[in-house]
Amino acid sequence: MRRLIGGALLLVGACGASSWAQVAPPEERPFSIERLDPALDEIIDPNAELELLGDRYGLTEGPVWVRDGESGYLLFSDLIANVIWKRTPDGELSVFLDDAGYTGDDVMNAGTQTRRGRMHVLMIGPNGLTLDPEGRLVYCAPPDRAIMRLEPDGTRTVVADRYQGKRFNGPNDVVVRSDGAVYFTDSDFGLRGSRSSPDKELDFNGVYMIKDGEVTLLLDDRTLGGFPNGIAFSPDERFLYLNAGFARMMRYEVRPDGTLGEGTVFFEGGGGIVDGMKTDERGNLFSTGGAGPGEVRITSPEGKTLGRILLPVSNEEPRPQICATNVAFGDPDGRGLYITACEHVYRIRLRTRGVPPGPRT
Repeated sequence: MRRLIGGALLLVGACGASSWAQVAPPEERPFSIERLDPALDEIIDPNAELELLGDRYGLTEGPVWVRDGESGYLLFSDLIANVIWKRTPDGELSVFLDDAGYTGDDVMNAGTQTRRGRMHVLMIGPNGLTLDPEGRLVYCAPPDRAIMRLEPDGTRTVVADRYQGKRFNGPNDVVVRSDGAVYFTDSDFGLRGSRSSPDKELDFNGVYMIKDGEVTLLLDDRTLGGFPNGIAFSPDERFLYLNAGFARMMRYEVRPDGTLGEGTVFFEGGGGIVDGMKTDERGNLFSTGGAGPGEVRITSPEGKTLGRILLPVSNEEPRPQICATNVAFGDPDGRGLYITACEHVYRIRLRTRGVPPGPRT
């Protein structure tokens, strides 16, 4: 494993937002762990090191750890390369699934154009990944505007691609409850031109549940109070976390039938709030900052910010973009925190364990 070397270009917006714009170069900074509460020491060693597992990717997202016997492997999306990568613990990298986000041939009208660092790029690949209770991969295919499932024989199943007969705008992130119900956020990132695309069939962005083959709209962006992106359950599945736009994290009660009850503001403001997230076994929320300088925010179940993992920033040209789009807990003991970071993938070891998706053991 190589030690981290790199930097970031500060952008405005969440991962995948078509409004990303270059701003003034940020101040350089090394990797650090910002301790805002003594309770952080129970979660992460103050001297923990950040490991660079890979770079030169297009735009990484959606990490998930897949258990395999006594070990396992990491899967993660590449929004530009249109693949799902597989990385084994010994560092072997291979394509796990090709054409995973877009399976068509009309690239002139699929995917959202955005910026990654100084580059103008097309996001045509998959986004959020997770596992269902049978261990099957469930993933978001934004340009195909569908939630997909990979079967054991390698075939692909469309879990859902419409609500009330209208095509989704571009599924973004996904989680699966222990009873098999699928929850996901729908964005505009599957559409060329994003929300202004003439192909947009739903005039809102929503949070949905798929249960027993039926698609239920749980919330739209107006009710949520902002654009939906990341999504995560509490470890006991009593609560669902959703970011609302770029400045607010919401927490909703989950009713026995899977629908959502009362929502409360979990926290507001600060960095590390707009993109993918996961919870650990104690209920701490690890949330990411999207396109800005890489940041993972760690928040207690009571909504108190305990600290932040700050990825490095460099102004050396040409500047690689290092952000924080999503996280996943992995390794055989569940204590490895994997961070997808635009061009990069990192890992940092924790003192706490995550809640793995897939079959319950």
